[in-house]
Amino acid sequence: MSDEIKRVVVKVGTNVLTNKDNRILGPVLRELVRQIAVLYEEDIMVILVSSGSAMAGMEVLGETNIKDKSIRRQVYSSVGQPRMMRHYYNIFNDYGMKCAQVLPTKRDFNPGVHRDNMINCLEGLLSEGVIPIANEDDAVSVSMSMFSDNDELATLLAQLMRADKLILMTDIDGLYDGHPEKADSKVIDKVEPKEDLDKYIEEGNKQEGEGRGGMGSKLSYAQKAAADNIPSYIVNGKRDNVILDVIDGKNVGTEVSKPE
Repeated sequence: MSDEIKRVVVKVGTNVLTNKDNRILGPVLRELVRQIAVLYEEDIMVILVSSGSAMAGMEVLGETNIKDKSIRRQVYSSVGQPRMMRHYYNIFNDYGMKCAQVLPTKRDFNPGVHRDNMINCLEGLLSEGVIPIANEDDAVSVSMSMFSDNDELATLLAQLMRADKLILMTDIDGLYDGHPEKADSKVIDKVEPKEDLDKYIEEGNKQEGEGRGGMGSKLSYAQKAAADNIPSYIVNGKRDNVILDVIDGKNVGTEVSKPE
């Protein structure tokens, strides 16, 4: 592994963490943590941005009587967040590692005391070998200052903490040059920050509890990070060893970076 890589932001989406019945997948969580543990042994620290809390809350509560969609999301996320953290805590503990919950809001990235405070917290955790697990604080975020999705949160964290790489995990192999389900479609290996990629993007329909971001969002934020000299990768999070393959420089997913 490269000696130059010391800090990586990894974002895992709801569509990676759940199956078609919207159940949280324990084996996917374990494979994710296993790879983070391997990197830890190589002195590479990961900041993990994890979705899944709303879906985890839906699993517990099922249907609710709450009519307002945004309040319903807040309730699902508030119930699901400790459940997700319990999963992560137990699996990291199996690897002899520690993790911590970080729930930023968008204002925490504005210059000033909130931003400084978050940097200090994250630097403190990383210095102690603790893996920060970030998710938007849905319970207190208001619509005008919400992140558009966790792809935005991951990108902002990568920029804030000067990450060496940003890895955005989804449930397909990267950006395709056609519809992902068509036999003749191929994954595009590499794109540049200023490239116009609209022709490749088709947004799917999201169910309630699923993440807010699609491929268009991932590409947009990956391009922003890449323009800020943070190479970014869109990869299939359900594929074994995918994080380690990215760090090892193997050709997986779609790389978004400046031309060499």
